[in-house]
Amino acid sequence: MCILARKDLPPEKDRARWRQDLHTVIFEADTRAGKAFDVLLIISILLSVAAVMLDSIGSVRAVYGNLLYGIEWFFTLLFTAEYVLRLLCVGRPSKYAASFFGAVDLLAIVPTYISLFLPGSQYLLAIRILRILRIFRILKLVPYLGEAALLMQAMRASGRKIAVFLYTVMTLVVIFGSLMYVIEGEGSGFTSIPLSIYWAIVTLTTVGYGDISPQTSLGQMVASVVMICGYAIIAVPTGIVTVEMSHLFGRKISTQACPECSAEGHDADAVHCRFCGARL
Repeated sequence: MCILARKDLPPEKDRARWRQDLHTVIFEADTRAGKAFDVLLIISILLSVAAVMLDSIGSVRAVYGNLLYGIEWFFTLLFTAEYVLRLLCVGRPSKYAASFFGAVDLLAIVPTYISLFLPGSQYLLAIRILRILRIFRILKLVPYLGEAALLMQAMRASGRKIAVFLYTVMTLVVIFGSLMYVIEGEGSGFTSIPLSIYWAIVTLTTVGYGDISPQTSLGQMVASVVMICGYAIIAVPTGIVTVEMSHLFGRKISTQACPECSAEGHDADAVHCRFCGARL
């Protein structure tokens, strides 16, 4: 019976053990192997981004184009293998794939494959630099990780209020743009309502390119109102997020990743994942 049990159980146990060990190496930075993996990953990311940037320089591409092309594919295949391993070692691959880091990891490899059909898209690989955010875990910068998680939660909690705010802003720029089109007309460069709305957005956000400007006294008066509104509007989303952050202030965040959905940002004393309920 003992021999039979050994024949029946090891495959399942070995499979579970293999996934657990792989998850520890890939997702955790608490062990020597996990930290070494993440350090090598970040070095690879930096080298790949540097190669993409160098390839965008015509004089460099003319001399080292083939070498840089080979380097690009090497790192793409490397990151593809890493992405597949990440999907294999989590209990819920779809959760990881839909997460922020999962989306970034996928976007880090897709442009190279798309470049086979759409030349030039490989330069979008510079998005790989976003993967450097994992350095907060590797260097044990828990306060930074906690602040990042706090900010993301505050943004999510403020989602509806910010949506209402953006709707209000869009309504204002349509009104101001239409008004300026009527006041200034084509003679002052406001040749259409969409172009006038573009002017309203540029003015309301205090960017002020100056490519279009009102020439009449009434138009300048409206522009002044738009500018003043712009300063007032800038403070609104800041206040909304600040209020939500004050509600979350004081939480301590750990660096542990959930073995099921790979989510991070859990409380230091958490026993279960607050996203999927799996035991940490």
